[in-house]
Formats: sequence, structure tokens, C-alpha cells
Amino acid sequence: MRIQQLSVLAVVAAAGLSLTACQGSDGDSAGSGGSATPSSAAGSPSGSQGSGSASGSQDSGSPATASSGATGGGSGTGGQSGGGASAAAGACTTSRLAFSSAAGPAQGTLVVTLKNTGTAACTLKGFPGVDLQSKDGTVSAERSGAAPAAVRVVPGAATRFTLHYPPNTSGGSGETFTGLVVTPPNETHSRKLSVRINVPVTDGSGSAITVDPVGAGG
Repeated sequence: MRIQQLSVLAVVAAAGLSLTACQGSDGDSAGSGGSATPSSAAGSPSGSQGSGSASGSQDSGSPATASSGATGGGSGTGGQSGGGASAAAGACTTSRLAFSSAAGPAQGTLVVTLKNTGTAACTLKGFPGVDLQSKDGTVSAERSGAAPAAVRVVPGAATRFTLHYPPNTSGGSGETFTGLVVTPPNETHSRKLSVRINVPVTDGSGSAITVDPVGAGG
């Protein structure tokens, strides 16, 4: 069996030498053409992989841009990563907002205004984080049942949200909150406002204090 294998290899090698000699007699141009074809074919998959790598880089960059922009919440209707990144980049950040508060039109309401102080329009969507501070501690407002909607705020314009709390009509001193810490939707940085909200002591747990999404209340 081993002798037969060696014989076969010898025949193949001889045939290869014969073919090489024939090609050499035909001219070098044919040989160079033959070597160019495999090179071109090998280059094709390489180019295809390079294209796929660039596409993957763009896709992975989109969520990162969305994460850093804090807006979060919006996805492009076209389903393209570029649209999502653009929406995220336009999210309103705490540093580009001015905060103020005023008593609402109804008893037991406080309206917080968020004004765009930046140079470009930005978008807010969702519930803000609201913590009420008193000498006895901090209470977080619960989310109301209102549905959030995206609100686009142009430079110099403002949007609002409403805080609802039970007014103290018990006749007692109640619990007075003097600080309001507001965190815009999809943000981690907050602003503290000076307020004066007095609620009955029985409601000091915060279960009756709720906040609407941004855009509700004007």
C-alpha cells in the first residue's frame, strides 16, 4: 500500500512538471493572469468583511450615543440607528435647563417649569424624579397614571409638569417640605428648588404625593 501511494505521488508530480513546462512555453502572460485570479477572489471576501465591520461599528455606536445623551426613550420610526442617535443627541439635559416652580391653579398642586437655555431644540419624554425634603427626611413623589408624551422644546421656550399633594386642612402643623429636588426624565443630574409644601402628617409617607409626566400642566 505504501509503495502504491508513492507511485501515485510520483505520477502527479511528473504531470505538474509537464504542465508547468507547457505554460512556460506559451508565455508568462498566461501565468500572471492565472495568479491574478486567485488574488482577486481572495480580496473579495476581505473587502466584504471590512464593510461588515464598519456597519457593526455604526450600530454599536448608536446605543452608546443614545445612552450618553440621556434621552432616552425615543426610537426612530424608520428603525435606523442614525435616527435613534439623532433623537438621543437632542435630549434635554439638566445643564441646558432652567428650573422654577409656582403654585398651581388648583389647591394642592405645584407647577414646575423647565426652560431650554441651550442654543438648540431638545426633547423631554417621561416622568421627572421628584424628591421632597423636610427637616424629618425625604419623600419621593409617586408617578401618576398620566401617559408620557415627547415634548420638543425650542431655545428660550419652556415646558412644565405638575406635582399633586394633599393640602393640610387638618388644623395641625402637618409636615412642611422646603426643598424640591428635580431630576429631568432620563437624566442623572438634579436641581434643587426652594418650596413650601405643607401636608397632613398622616400623608407624610408620600403615598398621596404624585407627579405628572413632563408636558402635563402646560
